[in-house]
Amino acid sequence: MTTHAESAPAPRIGFWRWVWLALMILGGLIAFNVGGFWGGIWKPVPPTVALPAEAAWPGWQLLPGIPFTNTMFSVLISSLILFAITFFVVQPFVRTGSQVPSGFYHLFELIVEFFWNSTVGLAGKWAKSVFPLTMTIFMYVLMVNLVKLVPIHETIGYMAQPAAGVQGYQTVVVGGIQLLDGSHPAPVAQTGSAESVPWTSSEACPNCILVPTFRGAATDLNFTASLALITMVLVQVFGVRALGLDYFTKFINLKTIIDKPFFGFMDFIVGILELISEFAKVISFSLRLFGVIFAGTLLLAILGSLTVVFVPGMLVGLELFVGIIQAYVFSALALTFISQAVTSHHAEEPTEAH
Repeated sequence: MTTHAESAPAPRIGFWRWVWLALMILGGLIAFNVGGFWGGIWKPVPPTVALPAEAAWPGWQLLPGIPFTNTMFSVLISSLILFAITFFVVQPFVRTGSQVPSGFYHLFELIVEFFWNSTVGLAGKWAKSVFPLTMTIFMYVLMVNLVKLVPIHETIGYMAQPAAGVQGYQTVVVGGIQLLDGSHPAPVAQTGSAESVPWTSSEACPNCILVPTFRGAATDLNFTASLALITMVLVQVFGVRALGLDYFTKFINLKTIIDKPFFGFMDFIVGILELISEFAKVISFSLRLFGVIFAGTLLLAILGSLTVVFVPGMLVGLELFVGIIQAYVFSALALTFISQAVTSHHAEEPTEAH
């Protein structure tokens, strides 16, 4: 008797393999205009490297005089996705009272359980107070890094005339949409303003660049610096909450100078170095996340414009891995610093304040 498993047709893996190969070849022919393929379609355009965030759209302002930037737009989208996951995935499952996780919630619970165990191991009695902060940092940075990989980032926006010294490209208008023509680079602008000026005409632009409406938030130093500053301020808050005003003797301890002049002076020097390190942590926090994500974005954009097919897909996988690792590193360091702050200098673990 033939079973269902024996009669089921084998999956046609070979068929889809040839489909993907054909699409890759077609993409290469279109992108590099091999033999004038498809009437001279436009080649990929190398990215315009801009360190500061730019207005998400001409005229958009957060407050008078403060533009609503493309990184702010990405942060808003990331926050909305996190809220959606919380209210439409996590809460409905928790309310069912089921003890067996399933689907997407299973992955979410694995992450939460891993971070909870890590927090208990480092923070001890302070785990319940510290866990919400470190878990929020991880989810927030992770979502920001994941959203950055969505194809609309760095590719959709508005045209602008480049600043002096920046390479621009001619544009073509298709269906009322401006498209950069990578096969026709414009001369590098020798004169002009210090920043890009939006192109307001509906006609084709002879020399323009694309200003993206969406840009990865971690590629903006303002985002990473503000997150690092908030984290380090909360580290001090937890330290004061656990040890009271004695927490500041970690940095300036005048009592030991009187009791033990020599060793007290050494403690004073060490305290000053500890104080400097607290400020240095803000800088290292900021630059680590910013540097890795900005470099990855730039690498993906440059190699993507050079190779078009196959390689960009591999790089997206690498960026996905890097984004997860960086979110974990940021939250793990925050957990470590808080755990150190709530621990007494005499290795006595304080009881949690109520």
